[in-house]
Amino acid sequence: MRNSFLHIASAASLGLAIALAGAPASAKTTAECERQYAANKDTIDARGQRERDFINACLKGEVAVPDPVAAKSAPAGVESTNALREAAQNPIANLISVPFQNNTNFGVGPYNQTQNVLNIQPVIPFKLSDDWNLITRWITPVVYQPRLSPQDGPEFGLGNIQPAFFLSPTKPTNGIIWGVGPQFYLPTATDKTLGVNKWGAGPGFVALTLQEPWVVGALINNVWAGTGAIRVNQMLIQPFVNYNLPDGWYLTSVPVITANWVAPESNRWTVPLGGGVGRLFKVDKLPVNAQVQAFYDAVRPIGAPSWTLRFQLQFLFPAGTL
Repeated sequence: MRNSFLHIASAASLGLAIALAGAPASAKTTAECERQYAANKDTIDARGQRERDFINACLKGEVAVPDPVAAKSAPAGVESTNALREAAQNPIANLISVPFQNNTNFGVGPYNQTQNVLNIQPVIPFKLSDDWNLITRWITPVVYQPRLSPQDGPEFGLGNIQPAFFLSPTKPTNGIIWGVGPQFYLPTATDKTLGVNKWGAGPGFVALTLQEPWVVGALINNVWAGTGAIRVNQMLIQPFVNYNLPDGWYLTSVPVITANWVAPESNRWTVPLGGGVGRLFKVDKLPVNAQVQAFYDAVRPIGAPSWTLRFQLQFLFPAGTL
């Protein structure tokens, strides 16, 4: 009788062990998964995963648990900082941000003078559904234009505001984050040397991929405005390559390539070469992304700058900071 009882107990223990071995080790309750999502929201959002999908995967035990050894050795906030840095490098991230990008252009016009363009570019996302976001970008140039002729300049004022609207899926498509939509050209220039005061619009597209430590992508648009002799037909291509380093640092190259289709073929393209360095850090609790880049215009129209020095401060506002 005793031997039979021992056999039954041994079999039950073996069955329990098999059942435990087959169960997901990391499965959690709904409350635990919600806490884990809240603690890692910046990282999860930057990777394009929705809260519902994360919690479902967590309940099934399919969410990777951070390595406790790595967690102890990593400084507090490193994962959050890295996620915010990737979001700052993504022009259609689901994150409110306000970049101030200052471009100082050297050797402009017939007198080889210095031009300055401060682009204020707030990015505001709107959630349309669980599957789609609308990302809005308002590019507002504040321009100092040096003297271009005895009659023109110097001038200081507003250029043409160009708002862009990107419809973007909340989750990447086969690892690609993308958005598509219109870009508008508004007649807001305060002087004829600062822009062409005509209404215009055109298509825009952006795509990128996050493959640590790389963030690589491109933004492209073409805008038409006006008719006749005073008109705009210009394409912009902005490739961006970022190589992320420890402690929020990164190497970056974000040249702005343009083609003025109205100009003669020999005087059409501007192709800069260069790059720089940046870092994401926090001022109190506010994340700030700062970078400096320098570009040489290897191909440029007559009168265009030969060199550009760019400095940018970008203020980030993750959920809960406003």
